Amino acid sequence: MEAERKAKLIKAIAEEMSEKAESEGILSDRDIMEQVSEAVFRRSRLEHLSAAEKVEIADSVFNSLRRLDILQPFIDDGSVTEIMVNGPGDIFVERDGVIAKADAAFDSREKLENVIQAIVSRVNRAVNESSPIVDARLPDGSRVNVVLPPVAINGPILTIRKFPEKPITMEKLVELGTLTWEAASVLKQLVLARYNIFISGGTSSGKTTFLNALSGCIPQDERIITIEDSAELKILNIKNIVRLETRNANSEGRGEITIRQLIRTSLRMRPERIIVGEVRGAEALDMLQAMNTGHDGSLSTGHANSTQDMFSRLETMVLSGAAMPLEAVRQQIASAIDIIIHLARLRDRSRKVMEISEVLGYENGKIVLNQLFCFRESGNTADGRVAGSLVRTPNRLKNTMKLTMAGINCEI
Repeated sequence: MEAERKAKLIKAIAEEMSEKAESEGILSDRDIMEQVSEAVFRRSRLEHLSAAEKVEIADSVFNSLRRLDILQPFIDDGSVTEIMVNGPGDIFVERDGVIAKADAAFDSREKLENVIQAIVSRVNRAVNESSPIVDARLPDGSRVNVVLPPVAINGPILTIRKFPEKPITMEKLVELGTLTWEAASVLKQLVLARYNIFISGGTSSGKTTFLNALSGCIPQDERIITIEDSAELKILNIKNIVRLETRNANSEGRGEITIRQLIRTSLRMRPERIIVGEVRGAEALDMLQAMNTGHDGSLSTGHANSTQDMFSRLETMVLSGAAMPLEAVRQQIASAIDIIIHLARLRDRSRKVMEISEVLGYENGKIVLNQLFCFRESGNTADGRVAGSLVRTPNRLKNTMKLTMAGINCEI
């Protein structure tokens, strides 16, 4: 069947089902699918559709009515890691680190806007011309960012970052070459011993995935509180877990719940560990203070191009919300964070741990680091991949008290 005829048939059946659903009231997904299938079979007598075409058309109609329309096949495709919609006619998808334009487009700008509104309404958020930027999530945990006109010049912009259905473990990261078995073993011991760990890296370097993998090393009998802009973490091994998510202000500018408020609230919930998905602003001070006041073993991430850049960014974040001497800020950072891990996405699009360092303290105006692991590149492979590995430095962990307190007798 020609693509144009198929598109017209899908549109006609979708309009028929929309009118029927509107006249009969809200129907369940099962009812809608049954009626869509009936409509497709009825029309197949005139259109002479094959069995495969009937299934494809029925799925397309159902997706347009109850799911994410033409985006749904990309959502269901496990090989797709990112979906980028630059207006109704330009859709790009990422597979294995390679971005390519998809052979799909929305019928109209209105259809794209309907999909966007369906996504954000599910998580009780709103996006419109007066508030054109919003972060949300899909039921499967995928991260969603929306930017509408007039801020977006070329139409509604929708970006969906997908995550694996099953959280990636440290063992899987080793298999993928992100880090070595030795480094993974060391990090597991540090998590068990309740070292405060901070993960830094650039955009799409794998910070959230790595944070999730580290969280999987936390003992199952502990009480964890996760705090995120939009809930992405999937921590399945912890039963006593509280998941908190920020909320945007309403159309009247009221009701906003920030990460900073959630961190302060979490301190009254008897947490054993606090996991902050990402710090971007003044909440950095509250996170550091939580780490400094008995909530050992806490984890967080932040955007930066290097370890030193991350410390500079943390300083800026803290100072944006508190008038403190720079020296006091640096002392807070040095005393709160025990271990910093830096990730990067290399030129071959692979994600690697570039550095694992111990924070020793603050001396002579600088935060002192003890590098435990560093990535050393050795050129390119025959297929153009970056050759190299995360290697152990001669340095040993110096602050071993938490290991001793946890009863872990091993040299790191």
